[in-house]
Amino acid sequence: EVQLQASGGGLVQPGGSLRLSCAASGFTFSSSTMYWLRQAPGKGLEYVLTIDSGGGATTHANSVQGRFTISRDNARNTLYLQMNSLKPEDTAVYYCSTSRGGRIYRGQGTLVTVSS
Repeated sequence: EVQLQASGGGLVQPGGSLRLSCAASGFTFSSSTMYWLRQAPGKGLEYVLTIDSGGGATTHANSVQGRFTISRDNARNTLYLQMNSLKPEDTAVYYCSTSRGGRIYRGQGTLVTVSS
């Protein structure tokens, strides 16, 4: 069974940093493309960043370019999202996700609130 559990969210002041983690299990993490998505209050899901099995990253949300970094530790089956220079508009529930056999899996998210 595919399981994804994001953690590391919390309240942070504008300009601050957070690192999110996603613990993965139930599939071959090292060979899987992984995604970070987010859902801001009252808005739809937004793809933020993708990382392929080789570590190549793609930024989907222009608003995070140069501020957010996706990475992975295949030995720990863990996905990371380093978020710097956070802005109030980054406030959202953040989810990690993967696709297996044509099905998209998205675990429980972690809430990030950027506010002074």
